[in-house]
Amino acid sequence: MPKKFILAGGSGFLGQSLAQSLVQRGDEAIILTRKVPDQKGRIAYARWDGKTLDDWATLLEGAAAIVNLTGKSVNCRYTEANKREIIASRIESVRVLNDAIAQCANPPPVWIQASSLAIYGDRHDEICDENTTPGSGFPVETCLLWEQAFNELMLPHTRKVVLRIGFVLGRGGGALQPLESLTRLFLGGHAGNGKQYISWLHIDDMNHVFEWALDHNDATGIYNATGPHPVTNAYFMSVLRHVMQRPYSPPVPSWAVRIGSRLLNTEADLVLTGRRCVPKKLLAQGFVFNYDDLETTLSALEKA
Repeated sequence: MPKKFILAGGSGFLGQSLAQSLVQRGDEAIILTRKVPDQKGRIAYARWDGKTLDDWATLLEGAAAIVNLTGKSVNCRYTEANKREIIASRIESVRVLNDAIAQCANPPPVWIQASSLAIYGDRHDEICDENTTPGSGFPVETCLLWEQAFNELMLPHTRKVVLRIGFVLGRGGGALQPLESLTRLFLGGHAGNGKQYISWLHIDDMNHVFEWALDHNDATGIYNATGPHPVTNAYFMSVLRHVMQRPYSPPVPSWAVRIGSRLLNTEADLVLTGRRCVPKKLLAQGFVFNYDDLETTLSALEKA
């Protein structure tokens, strides 16, 4: 019998991909979103604003799980107004989903809450697993408040999982497309000194991590949702150039990245900082990645 999964804030890259994967395996996926599309296909949609208890709340009754992906994109300038919205959008969604669960006679037995590897801050070549202490800075503060709001919830009938998500590679969204565009224009050099780490995973493995956490009753607490082999920015860009058959490209100095980021209305630190994260708990509990080699992964995506 098909199971019903609620994907809050699931209209983006990760949510759409997960919804398609759930539907393909025979389950029902309902995306809670501010803008319901005209063409829905096999995925169901319901309108919500991420903070107000409304008609959508009845959909949680009897659902197999909630996956909460809600949050304003961090790909913006960190003005005071944007910072308030980034934090509020995350915390408010957690609280209103909790209020909706409280109304259920048959509440969802699993809640998977998205977070980010950004919680570890800029750690250079230090290896970060789930026991590594948080770093410092606004992205770290955001993740701490986000996870705190979730961890404080008292849900006796709902298993709680936090996925700290890494750099997801796939078609239809994410960060790979702009890097490919730069590489096609022979601008695919490393950023800054190139030593900052990228903790990456293929979108198919990301879907499998979600589904593994949904299906395994022993999955609980915090997990690094990233592949087992993080690489430096310099190595990542060299492999991407090789796969795309582009020659050597000169590095982009930090000052140029900062100027470009201002022109694009985003933050340079999204590119110039990094963290070397590993999925220690996933591996310890038997999770197997289908894509653990960067060149193989990028080659497969180029052919997709």
